[in-house]
Amino acid sequence: MKEERYNKIKDVSDKRQGDLTVVLNNVHDPHNIGAVLRTCDSVGIKEIYVLNTDDTIDKNNLVLGKKSAASARKWIDTFYYTDVEKCIKDIREKYKLIYGTHLNSDAVSMYDLDMTQSVALVFGNEHAGISDEVMKHLDGNFIIPQVGMVQSLNISVAVAVTLYEAYRQRESKNFYRDNPTMTPEEKTSLLEDYINRHNEKYKGRLMKER
Repeated sequence: MKEERYNKIKDVSDKRQGDLTVVLNNVHDPHNIGAVLRTCDSVGIKEIYVLNTDDTIDKNNLVLGKKSAASARKWIDTFYYTDVEKCIKDIREKYKLIYGTHLNSDAVSMYDLDMTQSVALVFGNEHAGISDEVMKHLDGNFIIPQVGMVQSLNISVAVAVTLYEAYRQRESKNFYRDNPTMTPEEKTSLLEDYINRHNEKYKGRLMKER
């Protein structure tokens, strides 16, 4: 491995945010999932969760868009679930709060969320939103402020807008320079993992079923 490549991988692994993730609930378009992965990589997220509670969605057709994801799918773990309780349990073991994009009387602006906390951000599909099963596990709801006629955004755009607000907040507190979200041991382990990924041709089915 060339020194320049090693330094790039080390810089990326050092800045990964160990306490920030995305949960996609019944989002099945591979291009959208791929685009979400690309945004997650750009703001330092190292894993996402894909939770399918819709029986009409065939898991065998759920793939990560190769073109829309670029090479991001190689560097981000994608965990696939069909069991809500198991998915939430696993998320709670790593993240303290779960917020969802759901409009109700308690919803707050995205800009009023403290996304420097340990948090998982849940996004539903564009038509049905977050499922009722998942909704009951949320610690809070937020909206993306809009002033247009069409009060909705493509799911991958909604994720990107939200994550870059999280990036702004974390950057202002030096999370990417000092990175308090991972221990030195975790950073070393992730670096070793990324070096292995660099050395091996990416082959996976693209989602790790749980």
